[in-house]
Amino acid sequence: MSGLPTLKLYNTLTREKADFTPIDPKNVRMYVCGPTVYDFAHIGNARPVIVFDVLYRLLRHVYGESHVTYARNITDVDDKINARALRDFPDLPLNDAIRAVTEKTETQFLDDAKALGCLDPNVQPRATDNISQMIEIIETLIAKGHAYAAEGEVLFDTRSMADYGQLSKRNLDEQQAGARIAVDAHKKNPQDFVLWKLSSDNEPGWESPWGRGRPGWHIECSAMSQRYLGETFDIHGGGLDLIFPHHENEIAQSRCAHGTDVMANVWMHNGFLQVEGRKMSKSDGNFVTINELLHTETFGGRKWPGPVLRLAMLMTHYREPIDFSLKRLEEAERLLAKWPAGKPADAAPDASILNALADDLNTVAAVQALHALASAANADPALLPGFAASAALLGVLPMEAEVDGAVASAVEALVAMRLEMLKAKNFAEADKIRDDLLAKGIQLKDGKDAVTGERVTTWEVKR
Repeated sequence: MSGLPTLKLYNTLTREKADFTPIDPKNVRMYVCGPTVYDFAHIGNARPVIVFDVLYRLLRHVYGESHVTYARNITDVDDKINARALRDFPDLPLNDAIRAVTEKTETQFLDDAKALGCLDPNVQPRATDNISQMIEIIETLIAKGHAYAAEGEVLFDTRSMADYGQLSKRNLDEQQAGARIAVDAHKKNPQDFVLWKLSSDNEPGWESPWGRGRPGWHIECSAMSQRYLGETFDIHGGGLDLIFPHHENEIAQSRCAHGTDVMANVWMHNGFLQVEGRKMSKSDGNFVTINELLHTETFGGRKWPGPVLRLAMLMTHYREPIDFSLKRLEEAERLLAKWPAGKPADAAPDASILNALADDLNTVAAVQALHALASAANADPALLPGFAASAALLGVLPMEAEVDGAVASAVEALVAMRLEMLKAKNFAEADKIRDDLLAKGIQLKDGKDAVTGERVTTWEVKR
């Protein structure tokens, strides 16, 4: 780590920004809550995917690729999944219908994440592959007096944990029963939450000491993080909306089961996302998925390339609320159009980028510094590898892609088709070809032949 800046991160647990010191510099571990795969991921889901991908890239640069483990789970057991399975696949057996829903949406999520320039995490565990680990933790909690069975459920006893509420700064004594939480008669305390619940015949279930049932939401992440990262690890991330109850209850389960002072040393949360100044809502007509942005003309009447979506996200600090707007996308696209394509070769990221990202992932300052580097590289090609290495650290400008002959021929055919459409004044179809190619990372540039004066079109790979 010689010559590298000190990494500082804001910790939701302490409400302070402090130097990051890993438990083991040769085994830096990070867990991020992934999607519940009942539907295609919306643009709000993209924010933590991008934010923690940048952190993952930075950790790999600082500590070495082989010394960082990034786990992001897939939640594939959930009541919303059950409902979607019954709606979309009514003729299939329940388990087959659930698998059909989750495999389709998981595949789409992974494709969307790649289009956004994100690296694959080291491990991406599915909740349904870790049921036995969840049951084991629940048994431990019962044995230690932190959980109890009642009316077919197993619940965590929040009163058994003296400092429950540290992450969200909620005090149990200040919460009046029934004021904000529905009080069930079988609960010892209104804040107690479900670890295990019984399943009916038309719900997925697994055999357990408490009968055929399924896990509560919170226990899933406790089990998967412990299995792949250990009882205590370095960083836990997710959206601001997960602080309570999800992350608070993860901490309670894990600490009480393992007898540890912390679950993760650093808790990081990205801010909320609005669309054009309003909360995203299907009823308001501004709910948009990553897939729609990439492949349809839902937003702004056109498709948007992954690098543009990524850069638009990084132009706001991760802890701040973000207004995802057409204006912001157009601004990001204009910036990218001015940046040169290239390969990092053996170059290192510029110190200005490293210093910005080391300061609690200040991507706003990093993008500004990157734009200055782009201007310098446009003037002096010798600076291009350093710019490309810096851009790669942010993931906003991948290495220049190699195009094989078949792909090049297909692009040339589309370019020729578009020229014919322009001659016929079929501008709508010509624009569609241009936009479709841009969504695939191929940018067209129109000009005139110096001799004949006829329109000519060149193209280049932008990602």
